[in-house]
Amino acid sequence: MKILMLHSDHIEWEPKKKAIKSAEEVEKGVSRMEEALVVFSAVEKVDEPNPQSCVEKTVESIVKNTEQLKVENIVVYPYAHLSSSLSNPAVALEVLKGIEKALKEKGFNVKRAPFGWYKAFEVKCKGHPLSELSREILPEGVKKEEKSSVPEEVYDPKKLLREVSKSKLDRELLKDNDHRIIGQKMDLFSFSDVAPGMVFWHNNGLIIYNELVDFWREEHRKAGYQEISTPMILDKKLWQISGHWEKYRDNIFLTKYEGREFAVKPMNCPGGMMVYKSSRKSYRDLPLRVGELGVVHRQELSGVLTGLFRVIKFTQDDAHIFCTEEQLEDEIKAIMNLTDSFYRKFGFDYHMELSTRPEKRIGDDALWDKAEGILKNVLDSTGSKFKVNEGDGAFYGPKIDFHIKDSLGRTWQCATVQLDFAMPERFELEYTGDDNAQHRPVMLHRVVYGSLERFIGILLEHLNGNLPIWLSPVQARVISFTERNEELAKKIQKMLSDNGIRTDIDIGSNTVEYKVRDAEIQRIPYIIVMGDKEEEKGTIALRTRGQKKVEFGMKPEDFLKKITEEIKERK
Repeated sequence: MKILMLHSDHIEWEPKKKAIKSAEEVEKGVSRMEEALVVFSAVEKVDEPNPQSCVEKTVESIVKNTEQLKVENIVVYPYAHLSSSLSNPAVALEVLKGIEKALKEKGFNVKRAPFGWYKAFEVKCKGHPLSELSREILPEGVKKEEKSSVPEEVYDPKKLLREVSKSKLDRELLKDNDHRIIGQKMDLFSFSDVAPGMVFWHNNGLIIYNELVDFWREEHRKAGYQEISTPMILDKKLWQISGHWEKYRDNIFLTKYEGREFAVKPMNCPGGMMVYKSSRKSYRDLPLRVGELGVVHRQELSGVLTGLFRVIKFTQDDAHIFCTEEQLEDEIKAIMNLTDSFYRKFGFDYHMELSTRPEKRIGDDALWDKAEGILKNVLDSTGSKFKVNEGDGAFYGPKIDFHIKDSLGRTWQCATVQLDFAMPERFELEYTGDDNAQHRPVMLHRVVYGSLERFIGILLEHLNGNLPIWLSPVQARVISFTERNEELAKKIQKMLSDNGIRTDIDIGSNTVEYKVRDAEIQRIPYIIVMGDKEEEKGTIALRTRGQKKVEFGMKPEDFLKKITEEIKERK
């Protein structure tokens, strides 16, 4: 059994068409439930020998989550996409009805979406740390390693190759501006079932990734940050100390080494703590701003993976700032200014939310009162408009979240700054004050991009792939009008490339119209056409992305100066 639990403001659904012959009979129309825990469910083959055990274990997991979230409304929603090994429909329906009945007997208000139907649905997820939890539930007597173990067998490499080569993008289900289609047209990245939820970056996509990293590094150096890199695999004990073990254990990849249990890091915070603790600190060392472009992994069910938006492996542009209480407000303001400069660079509008203490948290209420008061005071003193998001803080402290708005009107929570008194206490962080006594620093967690992969996906859809020139994988393409102009086209391409401009060339036998169209599909900012007139006059014909008018008579050196300035200024 696989389930995905979403804590939602509301969910509504409407059965449209039978997906299987044995679909249960239901009344047509829209159903809706407010303030509900939505349990997307897929019953699997492994559940068939013991469906009652599956019911009991699933109900136990759901009830445990409702206790944390304080919810009474539950929607049991059949969602076959969570598994590639589904049970037969009769068993699945038996299990889902059993879950519905057991939850009602425990006093919950339960609705079950119809089984065996294609359904239109809309769900608004609350977006706090516990609002999206995926689980794999195995019947009594079945161990995970038994389920996943593969007996020694004779295999055919060619047959396996055919199987792993099946992954294809189903473009019929996606809109034209979907980042996965744009990524395919621009040859940016791809995905494969051999590494679900992990991006295969192609050369063009890695250029965008690296340019964003270079920009991040440059701006953070100016802002006084040091850059670190911490191990990807860390002892389980570290996650128990930090408090992440209790909250994220089911989403952590685990491994063993010499009898010790290790975790593939789902976030970067504990590694930053160890860097701080590696040497004695004085008040003169504070504020200490430490940034990390850390690669993290989180287990997710395959059915919730969505291009760059929801992945298993991703890069977080984390930073951890260790400071005194007196330095807090200035540091928070500096983070807000840095975030604002980043988002203005990409043309994003945004709003801010103050997210307060969640039901399940660490640290005493007095520290939470102080932390929330500090964040509110910073927002008020800077004249910032914000709304309060009650109960949506991190388990270790309240936070200010930045929600960007894209060109399609969608909002995305990317940047955040989180104020943490609790974790420095758990890790016993100290610094020597000017009184020669030991004091506890305060810690700020923050990201600007958030997930770099997700940010690239948002940016691609926001701009429909028309990236600014400094981010464009190919900044200029040189096209020959006829075979007679090939040598000159090569000369212009070499001149631009030698000066650091990412330039390619198209001297194929296709028509100029075809070549231009191909360059436009790949969203190349500048197209240079070299024909007989250009050869005669020593000039270029320049097409600018998004403009129909062609600029004739420009000298190559003038274009080089123009494009170099635009790239330098990151236009």
